[in-house]
Amino acid sequence: MSAESNPLAPEPVVTVDASSYPETWTYRLKNLLLGRPLVSEQLSSERLHKRVAFGVLAPDMVSSSAYGTEEILVIMYPIIGVAAFSLVVPVTLAILAVLFFVTLSYLQVIGVYTHVGGSYLVARDNFGPYIAQIAAVALLIDYVVTVAVQTSAGTAALTSIIPGLVPWTVWITVGVTLLMFYGNLRGIREAGKIFALPTYFFVASLGLVVITGLVKASLGMLPAQALPSPQTLGWGTVGHPGTGPLMGLGVFFLLKSFANGGVSLTGLEAISNSIDSFKRPVVRNARITLLIMCFTLGFLVLGTSILAHVTHPVPYESGSPTVVSQEVRAVLGSTGVGGFLYVLVQLSTVLILLTGGNTSFNGFPYLASFVAEDSFLPRQLTRRGHRLAFSNGIFVLTLFAIILIIAFQARVDALVGLYAIGVFTGFTLAGAGMVKYNWRKRPPHWRLWLPVNGFSAFLSATVVGVLLVTKFTEGAWIVALVGPPMYIGLLRLHHQYTREEGELEAGAVAATEAPAMPRHVVVVLIDELDNASARAVQYARSLRADELRVVHFDIDSKKSEHLRNEWSRLGLARLPLDIVEARDRRVDRAALEYTAAIVADSQTECTVLLPRRLFHSRWQWLLHDRTADRIARAVETVPHVSATIVPFSVSYAAPPPRVRRIPRPPMPFPARPTHPSQQRRPLLDQAEVDRALAKRATGTVPIKD
Repeated sequence: MSAESNPLAPEPVVTVDASSYPETWTYRLKNLLLGRPLVSEQLSSERLHKRVAFGVLAPDMVSSSAYGTEEILVIMYPIIGVAAFSLVVPVTLAILAVLFFVTLSYLQVIGVYTHVGGSYLVARDNFGPYIAQIAAVALLIDYVVTVAVQTSAGTAALTSIIPGLVPWTVWITVGVTLLMFYGNLRGIREAGKIFALPTYFFVASLGLVVITGLVKASLGMLPAQALPSPQTLGWGTVGHPGTGPLMGLGVFFLLKSFANGGVSLTGLEAISNSIDSFKRPVVRNARITLLIMCFTLGFLVLGTSILAHVTHPVPYESGSPTVVSQEVRAVLGSTGVGGFLYVLVQLSTVLILLTGGNTSFNGFPYLASFVAEDSFLPRQLTRRGHRLAFSNGIFVLTLFAIILIIAFQARVDALVGLYAIGVFTGFTLAGAGMVKYNWRKRPPHWRLWLPVNGFSAFLSATVVGVLLVTKFTEGAWIVALVGPPMYIGLLRLHHQYTREEGELEAGAVAATEAPAMPRHVVVVLIDELDNASARAVQYARSLRADELRVVHFDIDSKKSEHLRNEWSRLGLARLPLDIVEARDRRVDRAALEYTAAIVADSQTECTVLLPRRLFHSRWQWLLHDRTADRIARAVETVPHVSATIVPFSVSYAAPPPRVRRIPRPPMPFPARPTHPSQQRRPLLDQAEVDRALAKRATGTVPIKD
């Protein structure tokens, strides 16, 4: 029988270049939107120079100088009035003292732990993986909140300039978040190009304002502005200065203002959490970038607080105009060149706040990948994407940030209560971990590093306590409520991974060396006789099994009978066709029972081949079910039974060769027989012919070659 007439004959081998198979439309769209894919060898080229790293990692930390001073005054001014301007600088200096010791601590962290992880890695190596998950939970929550707060603050600054955009606040914030999402999917170098400019623009513009203001103040050319009425500010009433060192403020509100201003330190941990993204020498470049970030933040925050002490900008209950905008107007003026510069500074503030969440888009994926490597988060978070970024982590961060933005309607005052607790928890664990490291390892200068890290941990823990107490009713309760269940969830996920690994690894070596089963049965499950079934049978014949069975489960008697007739008509009797009744029409259960019976002797290995028709049209895909997948899941629960999907591409299948018909001359029509003996006998069914021939062949001797 020729290959053309035998449907089970192997197809001719045709050499086809891989380029002839088209890419999917989704992959082509990804190339269009994100650019060409980067190979793993290009990972080193994706590392950041110090200048670009500052643009990528600094926005969160540097942008807080736009509202750090205001967060201090918004607590003190309604209580003690004008006396708040006398206390703003001392409170700022206290915050910068925390910044100083935390910065010193992280300088050693970067020098010792030269891979991503930051406080998580420090806590894991010094206190164990379970304590480290406290840092993981705290930082992951803080990264999500950072995106929501920074983008919401940027939108608030934008709507202060253009009040007509207020109804679109939420959607503008979501849109900016999606822009950062897109920029970071293109890779960290691409993100640096996008977000570095706003960072440098803001530092230059606000730095110019601070320097100009300090020069004017030293020359006596910067007077204090008149204070608006409490009704104009929206506070209702404003207190008056009291007596004593705190001028009537009270310790609780002093601590609350300190905690509010502490949000300026968020973003400092981004360097240690993203250290793998720096160019070599990694430690030197990371340390220099960290020092530049902290010095820039300290200069801008202290400068704006000194200008507040001099010019008396007051915080409005509505948040607009901001304290910084009032300072800029007081220093530069509002007309002529000063008015133009004022607009530039405000524009830079809007841009830095809108892009301030980009730090989280670098820190969150790196930290999540590191936690996932330790099997405390899903391992999909360890995979790099199209442009070598941790795409899954970026997706997760974007999703939860948008949920927060929509849930809190992009209101900064509602979100700020969630802020900073996580990052200061990380500072605490990093400092405490480095104390233990120095005590155990005794590295060079450990006697100096030991008190530095200890004091950093103490100050950070104090800030966490103050934040929880003073901001509990303003949103900190959400962190306290979500944190413990999230921590328990990480531990449960780790235990699940551990159990799976134990089960998969136990006896693996012995299993590979164990003797194979003496008997191998291949079962091909078919629903109808078509090219997909023929491809599965063809593949089954190549397996050289001890026994090959073709099985059809009968859930429709007419269809089963038709298949039986087709099988016989095509001359396939040499391959036994078993038609097994499935009375309750559960094909997956029938397959399970059938294969279980085959391997019941504990001497048989069974392979089940399942034809799958691949439809490349979405419409075709919707018209067909996934029966093969259900059967595979069912039979694979039976020991020593393996299911293999044999695909057959319908859309790309070559059409059968066309046979050229040669016309024949017409034959004369024979005369119709008249005698009964000459009448033609009715044609027999093809199946009856086959059975008759088989009966006549009984007992014959086959012809040998």
